[in-house]
Amino acid sequence: MKKEAIKEILDSVSKGGMSVEDALEQLKTLPYKDLGHTKVDNHRELRRGYPEVVFCEGKTAEQIQNIMAYMATRKVNILGTRANREKYEAVKKSLPSAKFNELAKTITVELEKKKVTKSYIAVLTAGTSDIPVAEEAAITAEIFGNRVERLFDVGVAGIHRLYDNLDKIRKARVIIVIAGMEGALPSIVGGLIDKPIIAVPTSVGYGANFKGLSALLGMLTSCVAGVAVVNIDNGFGAGYMASMINKL
Repeated sequence: MKKEAIKEILDSVSKGGMSVEDALEQLKTLPYKDLGHTKVDNHRELRRGYPEVVFCEGKTAEQIQNIMAYMATRKVNILGTRANREKYEAVKKSLPSAKFNELAKTITVELEKKKVTKSYIAVLTAGTSDIPVAEEAAITAEIFGNRVERLFDVGVAGIHRLYDNLDKIRKARVIIVIAGMEGALPSIVGGLIDKPIIAVPTSVGYGANFKGLSALLGMLTSCVAGVAVVNIDNGFGAGYMASMINKL
């Protein structure tokens, strides 16, 4: 529930347009809604500025359908991460406007038209194989009302591709840099720009990449200041943090 909605209820009570009992009925699910299998945090947006996001992995299609159908009654934009087509099809039965991104593995339902920021988040990938994580980051930022510019396949193996896009990168408010293998790209970008960088290591790479561990350690040990690192393949975490920075 948003601050504006609570203010409307309180104003209505103070002006005599709503009884105290009716106000209590509307506010009784303010902390959370217990669906049996899940307790949906209705207070999240009021407390943090963003509604709860549904992590779909490990949940059944029926559980996700129930969660999102309830969230839709609260008129918030809905984001589900780590979803698959089966879970999306279940959601679509209740919410026909739901959209599925195969690459990002996200389900989105836009119920509130948010004003898009003038400033933008640049999302860079070292290679094409990193795009699924980048799409998760980009869609997360977009559902929260951010303008996003995608710049894919600009890694260190062909560094001229990065230099060709420096002007657009430098004009961004915050940059998400996604890379697997040895994870070198955030350090390169960090040495060239004056904006905060969120680095995302991916599990893309051969055996010694250790499913993203080499990229993670490389990014954590970067000598460039101003680079923060999220977990392996955590595009959602990067998109969320970038949104918070972009809206400061």
